[in-house]
Amino acid sequence: MTTNPLADPAMIDAGLDEALIGCVVQTFYARAREDEVIGPVFRAAVRDWDEHIHNITNFWSSMMLKTSRYDGRPLRPHLRLPLEPMHFDRWLALFEATVTELCTKEVAQAFVVRARRIADSFEMAIGTHHGKLVLPRHSVRTG
Repeated sequence: MTTNPLADPAMIDAGLDEALIGCVVQTFYARAREDEVIGPVFRAAVRDWDEHIHNITNFWSSMMLKTSRYDGRPLRPHLRLPLEPMHFDRWLALFEATVTELCTKEVAQAFVVRARRIADSFEMAIGTHHGKLVLPRHSVRTG
């Protein structure tokens, strides 16, 4: 497969590729489905796991390798879910543990930065959707 010229060369050099993204997504969702906090939300929302894994792999490929393979609207389905701050906290904890285990330090950190921004973006959008002001909690450093 040809390397996308828009992808960060440092990430490619650090081992980021489509196979790793697929492994991260597969491993994370295997864990998430069984998790006592976020598992019930995923199991209730996802009807076709193969399709979901495919879509999320495309999402992360677009995010990390700039492939433009994902053309969906990721927020929309989350607006219908009964998500609370604890769900985002647990999602991040599992995701960060997964990428730390499977990726080089540099690649794991790049995944974590993006995941925290996504969590904040979704939490704030869901809050707005429900008429609440929600401030970012995950991607902002204090002190």
